[in-house]
Amino acid sequence: MADRARQIMAAARELLDAEGPDALSMRRIAERVGVRAPSLYKHFPDKAAVEAGLQVQGMTRLAEELEAAEAEIGVEPPLLVLARAYRRHALASPHLYRITHGRPLARTALPEGLEDRAATPLAHAVHGDIDIARAFWAFAHGMVVLELDGRFPPGADLDAAWRTGCEAFARTIRNGTGEDIA
Repeated sequence: MADRARQIMAAARELLDAEGPDALSMRRIAERVGVRAPSLYKHFPDKAAVEAGLQVQGMTRLAEELEAAEAEIGVEPPLLVLARAYRRHALASPHLYRITHGRPLARTALPEGLEDRAATPLAHAVHGDIDIARAFWAFAHGMVVLELDGRFPPGADLDAAWRTGCEAFARTIRNGTGEDIA
């Protein structure tokens, strides 16, 4: 990526982090870079391309954070460790999370293998059961969105809710002997 394109992406990320996805416009990004909006089109054909670049950033960060969490799995249940990392990821950069996970994914803009890379730690934790992996991801995403939207009652013990959800999923995973693997 050229220096100017990196500057544009950095400005878009700053704007996203400061004001959220609705603040992203080519004009606002250009102002942050210190150029006129038409100059951006030399590097990105449209705002959707900038948003796709932000999704790449979000997916890359998620993959890195889940891989780091997977490397630390030990005594605690794997799903709980991964859920904690997923939640931290979302809460640390809620606007990046929303643009990455709350909109259609620009798969053609993702580096090859990135989506699979982000999913691999969860796939390992559920022993490759894609249905459980998808259901667990939906649970984690729903929990995060409800938390970001302030939909839980004041004082709700969200750590307990996460633990309960993870334990419920862990009971559905069998290790081949018919025993639960929590």
